[in-house]
Amino acid sequence: MEAISDLSCREFGITHFQHCDFGDARLTRRAVDSAAMILKHPGGTLPDKLSASNLIGFYRLANNPKVTHQKMLSGHRQWVLQQMQTLVGEAAAPRVLLLISDTTEADFTGLESAAAELGSIGNGGGRGLLCHNVLACDYANRRALGLVNQVVHKRRNVKKGETAKQKREHKQRESRLWKQGLADLPSAPAMQLRVNIADRGSDSFENIEFFETQGGKYCIRSKSNRKLPDSAAGDDEAVCRLHDFARALWRVDQRSISISENHGQPARCATVAIGFSSVTLPAPQNRRGEHSSQSIQSWVVHVREISDPAEPRSSKGPEPLEWILLTNVPVHNAADAWERVDWYSCRPVIEELHKCMKTGCGVELLQFTHRAALEVALALLSVVATRLLLMRDLSRDPLIMDEPATAVIDEIYVEVLSTMRFKKKQSLTIFEFFRALAYLGGHLNRTTDKPPGWLVLWRGWTKLQSMVSAVEADRQTRCV
Repeated sequence: MEAISDLSCREFGITHFQHCDFGDARLTRRAVDSAAMILKHPGGTLPDKLSASNLIGFYRLANNPKVTHQKMLSGHRQWVLQQMQTLVGEAAAPRVLLLISDTTEADFTGLESAAAELGSIGNGGGRGLLCHNVLACDYANRRALGLVNQVVHKRRNVKKGETAKQKREHKQRESRLWKQGLADLPSAPAMQLRVNIADRGSDSFENIEFFETQGGKYCIRSKSNRKLPDSAAGDDEAVCRLHDFARALWRVDQRSISISENHGQPARCATVAIGFSSVTLPAPQNRRGEHSSQSIQSWVVHVREISDPAEPRSSKGPEPLEWILLTNVPVHNAADAWERVDWYSCRPVIEELHKCMKTGCGVELLQFTHRAALEVALALLSVVATRLLLMRDLSRDPLIMDEPATAVIDEIYVEVLSTMRFKKKQSLTIFEFFRALAYLGGHLNRTTDKPPGWLVLWRGWTKLQSMVSAVEADRQTRCV
């Protein structure tokens, strides 16, 4: 079993923070202890997570000039990179590792004392920071490993009259985040296929060329309906648009998929058709980023929901699903095309991470008066959020469901949870443990219910911590 032994709170703190080098061993110990205690009670404000003395200690840690965001994240990042190097397959079937990138806004509008160190967010009326995350996921078992990188960015105010060249060359240009998040990564080992996954915000010629020159693979959703040479016409001067070209592709296959509820649209089963083709992406004539003038060879995959002619779609019904994907991993047949779609369909896991950070760990409830301290706390809480995702992934992994629960959690947790759920102390498998934990969080465990998500597991986890603390306190009293 890979990378699943750190749900034990103490082991979690040691594994992910003992290698943080702050130049003072006392600061490292404080980071380890704080992480362990916060994993026990991840929700709410810092006073909800920590006792009074430990809260003061964490305040001092976050405000210490020796402690920075990148140093706080370094221990976890080092652990994730080590795990990535061990995930290899065979020559005929390399192990696929997805690096999923996305940016979220951390809203600190109420922090008046730190307002000068924050940038605008949303429509410009709020104040906060942009948090760009790169999450590593093992595609084979759909398990999130952790954060490869996290870049915290303050949105700048563009000066009136600033030229396009000045905007392009500015060091704080927001579109640089995609490249910064993937900088300084070690090369993928042999027998591993590492693919960068990102939504439409990453679709720029600069980013695509960056993937190419760095030797990386990508599968991103297209945003720009850019001009293309019309190879079908055999005339280099004739041009067409990428999205028009993709929508005109021959449908080579179709299948039924389940679409989750999203943006007010109900969950449903839909039939989607797929088409693909190689494509040449010419460099933009009007440069908006830092890139060469050389064209790039890529592949476009178009997947779109199709309606049953016997059942015409209502004008008030949900919008048809459509993805136009760009990838530099060759697509030779329908099976290859569906695999690229399956890779991209893993992207929402990073949105779940952002929910874990905000709802599960309360990053937007932080009340520090300086940006540096906010960033330190943000790094630690983001690592905790990856463990909330891990709980969900472990609860759904069929390869380990029959393993004993003590392989992933301390024995006292199994003892307390089994006594609560089954009225007696007994051993539990990993599957039984997480189902009982979900039940504690409000999941009804009916055969027709969907598998529990991270939120219901988080609720059960929080309740279980109080039970375990009570049992431990009782045993200590008895020993006195």
